[in-house]
Amino acid sequence: MQFKDIIGQKDIKKSLKKAVDEGRVPHAILLYGPAGNGKLALALAFAQYVNCHSKINGDSCGVCNSCRKYSKLIHPDLHFTFPVIKVNEKATSADYLVKWREYFSENPYPRYQKWMQCIADDNKQGIIYVDEARDLIHKLNQKSYEADYKISIIWLPELMNPQCANKMLKILEEPPVNTLFILVSEGEEKLLNTIRSRCQFIRVPVISDTDMQQYLETIAIPGHLSSSSIARLAQGNFNSALDIIEKDEEHEFDQKQFAYMMRAGYARKLQEILFWSEEMGNIGRVRQMGFLMYCNKFLRESFLQNFRQPELVHMNEKEAEFSKRFSPFINEKNVISLYKEFDKSYRDISMNGNSKLVFMDLGLRVSKLIRMR
Repeated sequence: MQFKDIIGQKDIKKSLKKAVDEGRVPHAILLYGPAGNGKLALALAFAQYVNCHSKINGDSCGVCNSCRKYSKLIHPDLHFTFPVIKVNEKATSADYLVKWREYFSENPYPRYQKWMQCIADDNKQGIIYVDEARDLIHKLNQKSYEADYKISIIWLPELMNPQCANKMLKILEEPPVNTLFILVSEGEEKLLNTIRSRCQFIRVPVISDTDMQQYLETIAIPGHLSSSSIARLAQGNFNSALDIIEKDEEHEFDQKQFAYMMRAGYARKLQEILFWSEEMGNIGRVRQMGFLMYCNKFLRESFLQNFRQPELVHMNEKEAEFSKRFSPFINEKNVISLYKEFDKSYRDISMNGNSKLVFMDLGLRVSKLIRMR
């Protein structure tokens, strides 16, 4: 992965390259920000640049022995850590490394939900277990094989369990010589403060509409949507852009379920709410969490639509059609309460709450709030 392969993020690239060129590589960096903005791709491009033998024109060369191994994610001094599913007593990223390489090579802007679908069913939630910390500490305390730096890239460190986080803290406090940690987070506030304090923070913003559009113009886009329309709807998230292009079935499912819940809630059809909660309870936890995230996004867009400033609203045609009738029911009296209900349901699902009961309770609360005018 080279910097030139990453969409936009000019300022972040410049900052990372400058740190290497001036010999100011910190021992730990925390790249954080919203999903789909290229944080993990930046982490890999930065790691490749650090160990490149023949840097050229502000980027790694892409052809030296080190770069070739980085491009295949097989460099012996590059260590990936990511959420996994425990099927035996021990579970580490090494057990899933082949699948990870395949998944990352398809899309270097990975998302948690899709990764879980690659390695398990939708009821499983990935965790970074304490065995991961033990293995990583052992590897990093060994002499490097061939690179100047041993580099550990940790994707979604907020999913470390407490035992892992505490053990990882020890090596962050006293890292081996010439070791670089790159943490890539979408929920940095969930990390231990002691871990946060050991890292140099770099916030990675969403991809600008201009940069997104320029990239989209280089690929084939089926259908009638223009690259500018897709860039605007994607709101800086490359995966959202891909969903729009591919007419992602999950996105369409989320929109239909949201509309069904709101209509049943407004009509106070308790039998339909019960039926809906049973159906939602069977789709798997990862999908349930994705749906609840979609709900809060759609609430925001519908509330903004009431201000009659279309440049602020990001919806596809089906969403916009539904929102024309729905948005008047989202107002100052209920929007915050509705948002909190979806957020609470997300937390309950993520903590393995009874999903059918969670969705039943959510449907009943929504039926009350949606009528507030």
